[in-house]
Order: sequence, then C-alpha cells, then structure tokens
Amino acid sequence: MSYLSIKNLNKYYKTTNQPDFHVLKSIDLDLDKGELVSIIGESGSGKSTLMNVIGGLDSDFSGDVVVGGDNIANFSQKDMVLYHKKKVGFVFQSFNLVSHLSVLENVSLAMTLSNVSKKIRQERAKELLEVLGLKEQLHKKPNQLSGGQKQRVAIARALINDPDVIIADEPTGALDSETTEQVLDILESIAADGKLVIMVTHSSRVAQRSNRVITIADGQIKKDETFERHFKKGFHVAAKADQTVKQLSLFSAIKLALLNMKEKLSRNILIALGSSIGIMSVVLMLSLGKGVNDYLNDQMQKNVDPTIAEAQMPVETSTSNGDDEQPDLAGPTSKPFAQSDLDKLATIDHVTEVSKAYSNFSFGGSALTYDDQSYSFMNFSTISAIISPNDIVAGEMPDDQTIMINQSLAEKINQDDPDSLVGQTVSMVLTVDTKQITGDFKISGIYNPNGPSAGIAGALDSVQFTYDHLKKLYEDNGLELEPNAAYLVVDDRQHTDQVKQDIKSLGYSGGDADILADTFSQMIDIFTYVLTGVAGISLVVSAIMILTVMYISVVERTQEIGVMKAIGARKKDIRRIFVSEAFLIGLFGGLIGIGVALLLTVIGNNLIMDLFDTTILHPTLAYLLFGIGISIFISMIASLIPAYSASRLDPVDALRHD
Repeated sequence: MSYLSIKNLNKYYKTTNQPDFHVLKSIDLDLDKGELVSIIGESGSGKSTLMNVIGGLDSDFSGDVVVGGDNIANFSQKDMVLYHKKKVGFVFQSFNLVSHLSVLENVSLAMTLSNVSKKIRQERAKELLEVLGLKEQLHKKPNQLSGGQKQRVAIARALINDPDVIIADEPTGALDSETTEQVLDILESIAADGKLVIMVTHSSRVAQRSNRVITIADGQIKKDETFERHFKKGFHVAAKADQTVKQLSLFSAIKLALLNMKEKLSRNILIALGSSIGIMSVVLMLSLGKGVNDYLNDQMQKNVDPTIAEAQMPVETSTSNGDDEQPDLAGPTSKPFAQSDLDKLATIDHVTEVSKAYSNFSFGGSALTYDDQSYSFMNFSTISAIISPNDIVAGEMPDDQTIMINQSLAEKINQDDPDSLVGQTVSMVLTVDTKQITGDFKISGIYNPNGPSAGIAGALDSVQFTYDHLKKLYEDNGLELEPNAAYLVVDDRQHTDQVKQDIKSLGYSGGDADILADTFSQMIDIFTYVLTGVAGISLVVSAIMILTVMYISVVERTQEIGVMKAIGARKKDIRRIFVSEAFLIGLFGGLIGIGVALLLTVIGNNLIMDLFDTTILHPTLAYLLFGIGISIFISMIASLIPAYSASRLDPVDALRHD
C-alpha cells in the first residue's frame, strides 16, 4: 500500500457572482517513500493547490487524502497540528526564514513549538546544519546568508522533526544554476534516505532530477511518468528520538515574544515609554491622595490620647417646642446609651474601661452672660477623655464645680485678652428639651477649638463640664442625664484602630474626631479617584497605540505566521505569542512608570519638606503593584483583537504575503 494515497480529490474556489471554480478535478494519485516526485504545470493548473492539500494547509476539499494510514480529510484541528509537527515538512521558494531569528533558532523553531527542551532541540538543529554544511553559520541572521545557504537552512527546518513527507514549493526558483544543483543533490539524498519528497516546479531541468514527473493541467493529472533514477545518499540524518509531542508553553511563548521584540527594539521602547506616562500619573495621583489623607489624619489625631476610643449612638434629629417666650431650636442629638450598650462595649477585646459622656447641640437656646453681655453657644458637653493637656491654651481642666470654654467663645467675650477669662464667673442658661437650666459658673480653662482632638464640638462655640458636675446640675433641675457617648480605654495603642472598627461593627458610630476624619477621607478619596480617572485617560491612549502597533506587527509578520502554522503552530500558539508581546510591553511600561513616579516622589517630597516640613506623596507597594498590573492588563486587552486576527490568518494566503 502506498504511503500517500489520494482518491477522488476535488477542490473548488468560491467566486463572487460566478459559479465556484473547480480547481482540482477528481485527482487520484499514489505516492510512496523513497520517491522524488516533481509536479509540473502552467500557472493556475492546480499544482500549488494540490501541494497545499497534501501539506494540510488547505482542508476545504472533498475526497480522501490518506497519509501513513490516516485520512487528513477527517482531521480535527488538533490532528492537523500533529500532522504538521510529525509527518510533513515544507521548503519554500522564498525560503520564508524568520528574519530576526538566528539560523539555529530558525531550524529549531518547529521543536520550540512542540515544547522540546532547549538542549535537545539545539543538538538536533546543530546535527542537521552540520550535515548540510552550515556548521559555521549557526548564529548568523538570514540576511547574512547567500540564497543557497538560506535554502539549506529551510531544508534543515523541514527535516528537524524527522517527517516522512517533504514538500518543496519551487525550491530552486530563487537560486542560480550552481546552487540549484546543490539543493537538488540534497533533495535526492533525502529521498534516498527513505522519505517522500514532492517538488512543485516550472522547470523541466529540475523535474529531470526526479524519478517521477506528474503533469497537471486544468486541475487534472494529464501525465504520470516514472523514470529509473539512482539517488545517491549524500548524507544521512539520524531519526529523531521518539518523543511525546507537546504544545507551546507559556514560558516558551514569552521567550519567542522577547526575540520578536528585539527586532523592533526602538519601537517597542517608545511604546513602553508612552504607556509609562499614564502609569506614572495614576501612581502619583494615588500617592498624592494617600499623602493628603495621611497628613489630615495625622493632624486630626496629633494630640489625641492614642489609648482612648470614642463611641456614639446613631444621631437622631429632634425638635421640641417651648413656650412663646423661649422657643427651643434643638439640633440633632444622639440617643442615650443604655447600660446594656455600655456592657456590650466593655466586652470588646483590649478594652479595660468604659466611661460615660454626654453632648448636647442647641441652636440658639443656650447662652452665657459676662459683663451684662449675652453670648450664645451651640454645644455643651462633658469633658472628653480624648482631650489632652496639650489642647488647653489657658487655665486647666474643669472640676466638679467649674466649667471650660473653647477659644472661639472666649475670643467673642474678650477679643483682646481671652485668657483673662480664666477664673472669672459667668451666668449661663442651658436649654435641655423644653426646660432651661440657669446658674453661675467659674471658668477653669480655655481649650483650642482647632486642636485635632476637639472634633466637631470643639469647632463650635461650646462649654464643657465634668460628667459628675453636669449630672448633678440635671438632677438639681429635675432632669436625668443619660449618656449619649462613651469613652473606651484600650490596653495598648496598637489595638486602638481595631477597637474602633469593633465599635462600628457593633452598630455604634465613632467619635466626632473619627467622624470628621472619615468625612475628610471620603472627600479626599473622591478627589483622588477623579484625578486618577483623568490621569487614566492617557491609559486609553496607550491602549489605542498598542492596538495600532500590534496590528502593524501582524501585517509585517504575516508570512512568519504562515510559516509557523505550516510547521505546527496552533491558533492558540499564535495568539499566545502576540499576547505575550503585549504582556512584556505592559510590564516594561509599568516598571518604567513606577520608576519615574518614585523618582518624582523623592524630588517632590524633598521640596515640600523644605517648604512645609512635611511630605505629601506617599506611594505604597499596593499602588506600585496596581500600576504594573493595570499596565499589563491594558496592554493585553489591547492585543486581543490583533492576536485573534493573526491566529485566524489562512496559512496559504499568509505564505503568499509579501
């Protein structure tokens, strides 16, 4: 039985508004190993189409093409890939060597696609190149070789996987007469070595070196002549060790992508630089947002006792009406803490003590009188355990007989010398719901409303009592003081943040300072994200740039893609190579971007430190990794369409591309 048997092969080309063109008409042909077969005919006769069908480059046909007992007409895509890797090798008229790969890399490319180890594929390639007289040319590029040397490299590439069939398309068409004879000697030797060699040629001189000449005209075999030829064994190539055929690995795809990128190194560097601008901008904006946030939080917490955490009940708005003479314009107040709430807070890990506190906001209902002048204030509360002695600008903390006022209220009373109010007695009216509490009180101290620990209450005109003092005052007026805040003492400052989180998880809110810090943080976050989004527009430009360049790369390497498909590359392999290139561009762009961002951070922070004694750009590892990640992601997304287009190229059309 013949090694290659063709039965009733028909092939049509679809045409627009015309009947399909019948290019191969009921071809029957049997070929065997050891033959050197020339297929001759005029242009358009169908000989190249027959070669493409036998080689598995064109699978749109009817009939049977049985090679080594397998009918390629029934092959799946996976079967066809294995066919290209194991049973057939191609030699092309224009050599179709990959220009940016060395001779050694070109020859071993088919084994690279099969994921064969570097050592094994290089040993095999060196053996073939030595047999073909190219031992000294291993590391040269194709443009450094003569035409005959290029064709011998192509023959070595066709033989690398030890196929049973070698298909040569006009193998001497681009060679002079002397080199033609050398190449034909090699092809004869390959046939003598037990392989089936099929040449497509226009030259009768080349055909005369064959032992079988098949003439095709109008898609039909017109003549099939066999001649007595004695082929000399000019060389013998040892059979390739039988190995399981694997697929191109991701690591190998990345290495191929690196080799491809070196060919257009300057262009790829410019693309990476363009991409890095967006990454740098994004990282800087995120770092700026964090720096501002850190600065504000630091200022908010600068004088706060780090072992104290505040808890409040959710705020509710209440309005109550007094008599016509004294309306009550009460603002939002917090619900009181029940003992069960305090007990629940006491169960939080690392909390050693829970103390009660109270705060009341009254818009226009509370005032103090000094030197016959009345001064309204909006808040009165118990002394905060968070306030530190650093917040006291004059005097001292109040005791159970005195009060403390904030600096803005003191300045309203005595703008020229607010500190002189310490030790003075004032009359005061406190409005609680519908009832008023009056009395004379001595001022023990003044605290700074701008101090970070003062919170919202400190920013308003306010008066502070000790909890016991205010409780007694309420009781003397027939009222009950119910705590609407609590202060938790933490055993170690390193646990304070966790305690604050636990407070919120139990359904309570943080203290005024925490609420204010959270509000500012949210505002800064929004501002940061807006700026980052604006900076991120440049990433869209980068993506369009990468998309365009990748499309150009597909066009430039169309013939290379055809070669790779002919020697066993899957669609997935082609996609993987192009996406790997995009991955590398994104990686390099991201690294350049964060490198420049870090450099600008150092320069910027040094300048700001000299001017304001602080830093404002705070990059984190997360931001840097995000910058690299988003660069890679955008590059790979931009490459998907070009990579898909490359993988879908028809190998026959790709090989014809100039």
